[in-house]
Amino acid sequence: MYCVIYDGNCNLCVSLVQLLESLDRGMQFQYVPMQDEQTLARYDITAADCEAGMLLIDLQAPDRRWQGSDAAEEIGRLLPLGDTFVQAYRALPGIKQAGDQVYAFVRDRRYELFGQRPSRYDSAYPLCTDQRCGPVSDSP
Repeated sequence: MYCVIYDGNCNLCVSLVQLLESLDRGMQFQYVPMQDEQTLARYDITAADCEAGMLLIDLQAPDRRWQGSDAAEEIGRLLPLGDTFVQAYRALPGIKQAGDQVYAFVRDRRYELFGQRPSRYDSAYPLCTDQRCGPVSDSP
């Protein structure tokens, strides 16, 4: 199981999380918005850490972490048939460096490029905590 830490106020980030939710349905990934400082503190993640981009944490070995474009690649690798595409991407000369640069550009301008949500998006598949575990349901 993996934890994806994303910007819950970013339209692009939320759209990508929603796509991943629809593909994965909580089977491999759980989610925490980077605005949830209390949950992130359990993993020694600060707001400054989040400024470097989304994070992916291996929940079985929390010291195994990926950030930014590396996190996006690892998420892609973990999806069905994704490893083939990620390997092909990494094999193309110069593409990894270009991808890292594009990621950094978008990360630093995400609100101006894609807008900011009026309220934080909380995933239907939140990170399991002592209080709550499993998908959030709209029905009581």
